[in-house]
Amino acid sequence: MIDFTITIVAYRNYQDILNAVETVERFTADNVSKVLYVIDNSCYEDENPEKKDFINFISKYEFVVYLDTGKNLGFGAGHNYNLKELDSEFHIIMNPDILLTEDSLSQIREFMQDKSIGMCVPRLIDEEGNMQLVYRREITLFDMFVRMFAKNIFKKRFAYHTMQDCDLTKPIDVPFAQGSFLVIRTALYQELGGFDDRYFMYMEDADLCKRVNQVSRLVLDPYTSVIHKWEKGSHKNKKLFKIHVQSMMAYFKKWGFKLV
Repeated sequence: MIDFTITIVAYRNYQDILNAVETVERFTADNVSKVLYVIDNSCYEDENPEKKDFINFISKYEFVVYLDTGKNLGFGAGHNYNLKELDSEFHIIMNPDILLTEDSLSQIREFMQDKSIGMCVPRLIDEEGNMQLVYRREITLFDMFVRMFAKNIFKKRFAYHTMQDCDLTKPIDVPFAQGSFLVIRTALYQELGGFDDRYFMYMEDADLCKRVNQVSRLVLDPYTSVIHKWEKGSHKNKKLFKIHVQSMMAYFKKWGFKLV
């Protein structure tokens, strides 16, 4: 059994993925075994030049496997595409806009020797080294409203929801961590059935975190960092915003409409 499997879901963002894969190769120790799956949701024809160039470039990495879904399955279903075939101790759910800057996988492998931890998340930082506000308390309708529309008005509530009152320099249990870079025990991931693919995009990470915390622990690993470029697409695109709201309503319908 290998140490890590990794999935990255592609949707016409090939250059970002090439950058991410290059850093995984450069910063991962030789004694850490890994297979990285690129799950392509791009819906390009095989003769598309951008797709052909990407496949040619990615083929030079022996640890990378390219899988074309033939259609846009969405984020969660894309990551679930090869769920049953994963054969590793740990699985990494990784966004295309992630960059490694150190041997994070070795450190995470050591951190996860604590068997009480089912899933962990490293420090997610921006390109200037600032820690991002991606660690959150239990989601409520009010907190979603504040985050989307009024975080500058309800500053204390936003700070509370994003755990800014906690010491994030130490390991700490996290109710919800954004799904840009999550490391889960593969057996647990498969037992849970991966992501709930009823969410096309958005909120599937909150749903997974909640299900993990029902049977195990999601813990911040503060001893390693990865860069997250964080495009915040739904804040800029009306179509993506609509999908985000639909997913949010599906989440509360499943888990209950908690107001505050």
